[in-house]
Amino acid sequence: MSTTTTVETISKPNIGVFTNPDHKLWVEETTPNADDLKQSKGDNLPEGWVTVAIKSTGICGSDVHFWRHGAIGPMIVEKNHILGHESAGVILATHPSVTHLSPGDRVAIEPGLICNNCEPCLTGRYNGCEKMKFLSTPPVDGLLRRYVNHPACWCHKIDDMSFENGALLEPLSVALAGMERSGVALGDCVLICGAGPIGLITLLCCQASGACPIVITDVDAGRLQHAQKVCPRAKTYKVDTSLSAPDAAAEILKASGGVKPAVALECTGVESSVSNAIYSVKFGGKVFVIGVGKPDMTVPFMRLSTQEIDLRFQYRYSNTWPRAIRLVKDGVVDLGSLVTHRFGIEDAVSAFETAGDVKSGAIKVMIKSEDEE
Repeated sequence: MSTTTTVETISKPNIGVFTNPDHKLWVEETTPNADDLKQSKGDNLPEGWVTVAIKSTGICGSDVHFWRHGAIGPMIVEKNHILGHESAGVILATHPSVTHLSPGDRVAIEPGLICNNCEPCLTGRYNGCEKMKFLSTPPVDGLLRRYVNHPACWCHKIDDMSFENGALLEPLSVALAGMERSGVALGDCVLICGAGPIGLITLLCCQASGACPIVITDVDAGRLQHAQKVCPRAKTYKVDTSLSAPDAAAEILKASGGVKPAVALECTGVESSVSNAIYSVKFGGKVFVIGVGKPDMTVPFMRLSTQEIDLRFQYRYSNTWPRAIRLVKDGVVDLGSLVTHRFGIEDAVSAFETAGDVKSGAIKVMIKSEDEE
């Protein structure tokens, strides 16, 4: 891959990947208009904003969910809606007020736009912004386009990092937020529930942190095999959905060699998996739910109570991108093995069908909006 800084040119129409309340999925021209971008040198951008040519975008499980189900909790697709929030690209133009970025800079895009005035923003936990506009979460359009305008402060320089790795900084940020808030420590026995992209990246983070032993669970044997490839010392347990939570916990204890987990990082949001985690951790342990689940859920209250188990939750992330960039650039976390399928943006419908098909073997499907240089 070339690491030379080059100034991009706009040679193709801007197209985006849309869904709607009827669960249709299609690609068509969108804003910002490519012809307008050709004539602009950034002067017509809002103060502090830049134009980015998107190069790579990962498909998140939430993108598939918005397409197929039309909603996640109160976030509902009510009109034509552009998907995608895991993206990296190159700066095309900057407003004159922007001094730390220049055309040709390679950047990863943090997709949340905040108010900077509410208590969560002012105390540094801006993922809880009361007026958050998170790209790809209805009604805010996402990043699955060729070109986007975005605030420069949320465009993080990645230098010679690949655009794919730059796109994967977003799910890595989810895992880093979980690691920090759950307090995983050197030598902790950790249970990871779910071997999808978030679970696998969390596994890589736990491996880097010195957690030991690590057990990862999933209903899919293929994903567990992938988990052992990326972390050979991980122990795996294929979930038997016919078992009760106490019985599943007994199987997890066998997989860990008899060591009860101090922390469970639940990456599925599935009710039965959360219960399995609660029955698995030790007295005084933690169950930290990273996954997104249904609006209402039943949990084993008395197990939590009598075992003094802390049940905690996570919503996205804050202040993670600089750390994520360092971890990838220094090789502490290797994300390269997670991308199993690649499609051009014109073939985005096939990309989503692959991402949503459990039989495809897909871990992370990447959409290439432009040729990567």
